[in-house]
Amino acid sequence: MANRNKKGQILKQKRIEAKKERERLAEIEKSRQERKNLREKYGNGGLSSNYAEEEKYFASEEYQSSVKEGGKKKNSNTSDYTTRLRGEALKKTYRDRGGVLRYPYEALTETTDYLQIDINQYEPSRERSGNENNLVGRVGTRRLSTRGRNPAGITTKSLVNKGTILLQIPAELQDGNSVNYGDNKMNTIVGAALGGTQNIIGGAADALTAEGGGNIAERGAEAFKTSKDAVLKAVRASDVSVDAAKGLFNAKIATGVVGAFGGNVTVNQLLARQSGQIFNPNMELLFNGPTLRNFRFSFKMTPRSPEEAEQCRLIIRSFKMNMAPKVTSGRGTQSLFLNTPNVFELRYKSGFANHPFLHRFKQCFLTDISVNYTGEGVYATYEGREPVSMIMDLTFKELEPIYDQDYFDDIGFDADNTVGY
Repeated sequence: MANRNKKGQILKQKRIEAKKERERLAEIEKSRQERKNLREKYGNGGLSSNYAEEEKYFASEEYQSSVKEGGKKKNSNTSDYTTRLRGEALKKTYRDRGGVLRYPYEALTETTDYLQIDINQYEPSRERSGNENNLVGRVGTRRLSTRGRNPAGITTKSLVNKGTILLQIPAELQDGNSVNYGDNKMNTIVGAALGGTQNIIGGAADALTAEGGGNIAERGAEAFKTSKDAVLKAVRASDVSVDAAKGLFNAKIATGVVGAFGGNVTVNQLLARQSGQIFNPNMELLFNGPTLRNFRFSFKMTPRSPEEAEQCRLIIRSFKMNMAPKVTSGRGTQSLFLNTPNVFELRYKSGFANHPFLHRFKQCFLTDISVNYTGEGVYATYEGREPVSMIMDLTFKELEPIYDQDYFDDIGFDADNTVGY
């Protein structure tokens, strides 16, 4: 009885294994058929079947004349922001294409965290900030809107001038803010002289231009006396004795004379040899200006289906195309100008809402992209010659520094509950 039960279990297990093998073979056959269908449907690299005819039309005189007649009108087939010189409009030989590309290919859920990258055409600062008479844009004009595009509608074509790319949160996630400071030195005598500069210059000018002040020699003497009095007043105001100041002036003159003969002696060196002292440099760290942030991301893509491999190819191609400078003169002619590449708007999302914790971005340029097509250290491909593993590195740089106003709304409260920029 026990042997009969054991044999029954063995047969049952074999039937289960045979069923799994049939299902595996069926999946392989289905995958092969899907790849074949993709190659037949998108054999032109994801472009439409009549792409050649479209290219001819966009390069034709008919289309070029329509672009000229359209001037600066905005439509789906011309860049919204082109060269601003008269008669120098952007002549494109392609159409804008939007949609959504994503990796991984699985549908997003309300609990999925991901990085959303929207592609938009570049707007000059003065146009984006609404002050066309000023070349300098207003602060905060490169901030992103609270809501991004709705990530829906997967496309099977590369993105041109618009569209959205969805990627997984990278393995190493960090941000960094920095401000530029620099050391500054100013001894007390220089500080006093600068403090009294206005009085020195003003007094000398008044003495030289005063009415009834005598001849030019007398006016010059009066101007010298006025300047001398202003200097002495500034020195006394800095709590430095006049005798000490005169000694320092004499040291400066002496080093200047020696320098005329090729010597390289500073005032501090002379004072150190004479008395073992140097000027107090009153060193202080001073603010020099803001900096622009860089973000570097590394994405490892291992496609698990023909559809996912196609999405990986289109994502890489879209990044490369939209970071490229735009030729303004059309195909096959000299181009006097180049238009600025597209900008990228990055957002961390959780489901369809902005991520409640991670940092925020301003508009960015894609400054660098590099792709390693042998992600596992060895060349290996699927049946359709798609690499089995790829590593894509992207470097973004923001167009505008981070300011204090970016953290607050119009009435002074925190703009959001995240860690900020």
